Amino acid sequence: METRYKTQVETRTRKPPYKKPQAVKELEELADIENQRLHPNIPTKYLAKSKYRDDTANGLTKCIIDFIRLNGGQAERINTMGIPRDSRKTVTDIVSHSRVIGSVEWRTSGTTKGSADISATIRGQSVKIEVKIGHDRQSDAQRDYQASIEQAGGVYYIARNFTDFIAWYQRTFKKGGIE
Repeated sequence: METRYKTQVETRTRKPPYKKPQAVKELEELADIENQRLHPNIPTKYLAKSKYRDDTANGLTKCIIDFIRLNGGQAERINTMGIPRDSRKTVTDIVSHSRVIGSVEWRTSGTTKGSADISATIRGQSVKIEVKIGHDRQSDAQRDYQASIEQAGGVYYIARNFTDFIAWYQRTFKKGGIE
């Protein structure tokens, strides 16, 4: 009787292939039109096509920032990661053996605890956007930050995908201004 053991690779479930939503396709078209406007002397066939994805936090952040900029707003990514301080040194002992001593420590960022991933100004309104993908949830510090932004009259939004972001953007920032 033959016993077969499953390997780790066999037991992993595969993610379904990424299917680009219509909103992302429209963003690519909008970005391509802007690229053509900025480079009128270059034939369109030589300009690189814009490519976006909204299935990762980095991809969704890029989609949102570029969409806001392409629609006349200002947006920037806020880095809250902190700064590494590397105190490692390589030393060689008397018998020519090299080894590393010391460590890498992270110094906290200078940003406000719980800051949103994107800071934007849209039609004169301060907007903070937190990007959450999959099962990711807000921390207590992020909820406190959201409350402080809203109390000050700013707008705070949690983006989970680009399609929902576009719907929220259109509801919130109509042609005539903020509702």
